[in-house]
Amino acid sequence: MKPYSIDFREKIVKAYSQGNTSIRKVAQKFGVAKSFVQKLLSMNKTQGHVKPRQQGGAIKGELDGYESKIAAMVERYPDATLLEYCEYWGANYNHWVSTSTMCRALQKQKLTVKKRRYVAVKQRQKESKI
Repeated sequence: MKPYSIDFREKIVKAYSQGNTSIRKVAQKFGVAKSFVQKLLSMNKTQGHVKPRQQGGAIKGELDGYESKIAAMVERYPDATLLEYCEYWGANYNHWVSTSTMCRALQKQKLTVKKRRYVAVKQRQKESKI
């Protein structure tokens, strides 16, 4: 959603400062939330302008910047579980993370966490039957 224009914001501040009206009435008149009018008035008072702040931005994960270390860990221990990866990470880097965090970091790098234990057990069973 795009921010309101600076002209519109200035009209709201001007309407409140001109008359002896309440914030609720100004908000109702312009079709905005009461809290928005309060924020504009506060911003005008403290910063001297009503320009919109920068919106959005990417939220960085806890393990951003460790891509090469994570890839090396998975290459070294390809059949480890998420919990084992978390324990390895905490023990070696003294940075304990949850399994969810580790899973997201692996997914960002498109590293698989599928295990091959089922196939290995099935092959052993076939060998023992022969």
